Parts: sequence; structure tokens; C-alpha cells
Amino acid sequence: MGPAPRRKTVVTDVAGVKIGSGHPIVVQSMTNTDTADVAATAAQAAALARAGSELVRVTVNNEAAARAVPQIVEALDKQGLRTPIVGDFHYNGHLLLRQFPDCARALAKYRINPGNVDIGKRRDDNFRTMIEAAIEYGKPVRIGVNWGSLDQNLLARLMDQNAARPQPRSAAEVMHEALVASALESAQAAERYGLPHDRIILSAKVSGVQDLITVYRRLAAACDYPLHLGLTEAGLGLKGIVASTAALSILLQEGIGDTIRVSLTPAPGGDRTEEVRVCQQILQSLGLRSFFPQVTACPGCGRTTSTFFQQMAQRIQEYLAAQMPVWKQTHPGVEDLKVAVMGCVVNGPGESKHSDIGISLPGTFEEPKAPVYVDGRLFTTLRGDQIVPEFIAILNDYVARRYSP
Repeated sequence: MGPAPRRKTVVTDVAGVKIGSGHPIVVQSMTNTDTADVAATAAQAAALARAGSELVRVTVNNEAAARAVPQIVEALDKQGLRTPIVGDFHYNGHLLLRQFPDCARALAKYRINPGNVDIGKRRDDNFRTMIEAAIEYGKPVRIGVNWGSLDQNLLARLMDQNAARPQPRSAAEVMHEALVASALESAQAAERYGLPHDRIILSAKVSGVQDLITVYRRLAAACDYPLHLGLTEAGLGLKGIVASTAALSILLQEGIGDTIRVSLTPAPGGDRTEEVRVCQQILQSLGLRSFFPQVTACPGCGRTTSTFFQQMAQRIQEYLAAQMPVWKQTHPGVEDLKVAVMGCVVNGPGESKHSDIGISLPGTFEEPKAPVYVDGRLFTTLRGDQIVPEFIAILNDYVARRYSP
């Protein structure tokens, strides 16, 4: 059984990227450079875009960053990259959007955190100014609530209401309620000030898996705005990947979510594009989108004679990754390709038959031969020390034949 049908939402257009309803779930990321450093930020934004980030967000936190935004967009444009650039505003966005109209025009979308502007107070002039800028320049807005910077006036109001209940809820339940209320009330305010319903995206990020699932289920049930999913501060390495995958997969399986980000803390000097690849793998593993050929390989056991099948699986994976930039242009649909590299007779032939093309290497005490299966049928049997290049040649022929334009 596959994922539930996507819930029906309005569709928001972000500089040609359609978000919502039946459109593909959008992968996005964010730079971690100083935005005022045009060269560094443009280089990282370009790397993210080439890795597959369909929206790239940049911090716009001061005048230097606001001045840099048009130059960053221009630098990407010169490289032929049209990936929309999103401005992330906190505290002073109302000033920067008015003082730097070139920045306001160059950005494809604004992200506003209601907890870090004056919405919820008696006067919300700063929030209103940002919404009016979005209207003036025809930009969509993501109203992004975060439990680390939640509107304290709203939270205090809900806590007081909760205390007056005959059976008060837990603090966690009130926090969930506050996150949803902040997102919805901010969206309603934006519409009162004239922002069209179909230019609003909502998010309500937390760092706990179960909290995220609870909040987004409630948010999805309460509105038809497109929703951006992601754990905030997901964490380092394996923890961040596993937690994000666990949370996003459950919601996506339920048809909730229109755009996603995996907010990984990179290792010092690490590759920022890792979070893009994790997003892609989540979507591809769920059968929601395809980005690159998938290689199935067994984990190995006492039946496997050596690490040769592991080395071959790695070489095939690396070969496919190297070929994809060209194949995507010349062989449409190749991202759906399924390849199997198996290490013994137990599951090797079966897995190979289930793949588009697969090879079953000999294990302990097996005859030294490697049957190759194509489209579920035995195609040939390889022997000797040239198995890898021979299999790659068969793979190339298969791709050329099946995915010919």
C-alpha cells in the first residue's frame, strides 16, 4: 500500500515552482554562509541548486545582507541557475524590505517568523509592513512558526485559558495548540492586510519527532494552505537524518506536506548538500518522487566469500552518480532505474529479478559465476576478473535502449 493521496491545498507559485496539491513535493535547503559575502553565498546556493534544492533560503539579517541579495541572484542567473531564492527575516525585516527595494524584488519569497515580529501585540505594524511589501512586489510568504521563538503573548493567553479549565491540559498540549494558533492567526492577519490566500505557506517547526507529527496533523486538519515540513535543529549526522526521516515519513505517508527540508547540523567543513540528498532519498524511498537510480545490495553474511560484492556495489553506485548529470539530459526517466548487486545465491537471483537489471555474485562454496538478470529474465552469466566492467557495459546498453529519448 502506497502513501495516502495528497491532501487538497491551494497552490502557491514561487517564481515558477508550484507548491501544493498534486504538484511534486518540493525539496529546499538554506545557506549557512554570511549572506553579505556574495561570492561564498552564491557558490553555496549554486551547489545546493545543482544538488537538487528547488528553493534556496538565505538569511537577510542586516543591511549588508540585503544589499548582497540582488548580486547573489544575478550571480546565479549568470550560471544559468533559476532556483528561487527565499529571504529569511527576523526582527528587522520590515525595515530591510522597505529600505532595500532591490532586495525585496530579487527575492522569490519571504519567510516571516511571527514570534520575532510584533504580531500579537496591540499594534502589529512591523508584520503588516512586511505583508504590504509582499503584496507590492507580488511575492508569496511562508509564515514560519518555531517553538524556540513562539509568540509569547499568544502562549501566555493560551496558558491562562488552560489554567481556567476544570481539567487543564499538559504544558506540551498547550504548546502544540499555540503553534497551530500562531500559524493560523498570522495567516488570517496577512489576508486581512490584502495578501491573497494562494500566496501563503505555513510551517510550525519543532525539534521533537512526536511533537512535529501532532502539530502538523492538527495544522493540516485546520486549513488548506500548503505546508512546509521539517524538524527545526534536527541535529548532527545520523541523529539528524534518522529523526528527520522518522518524522517526515509518517506525515508524508499520510498525505501531509508540500515542501520539505532536513535541517542537518553539518560537520566542520562538511558538505551542506547532504541535507538535499537526504530529502531526495526520503521522497524516493516513499515512492513519492524519483531523483536517481537506486542500487539494492545485500548486507553480507557468512555466505559471502569476500568484500568484492560490497566494492562492486559501491563502484556501481558511484558510476551511476557520475553518469546522472549527463543521463538526466539524454535519457529521460533514468532516475527510476533499479539495480541490484547481490552477494550470494540465497536472495541474489530473486532480488535481481525484481530489479530492472541485477547481478548475483557467487558466495561461499558456490560455482564462480555471476548470473545477470534484465527485466526479470536471465540475460547472461559472467565469469572471471572482468565482471565489473562487463556488467557496466550491459548496464549502459540497457539505459541506452530503455531510456532512449
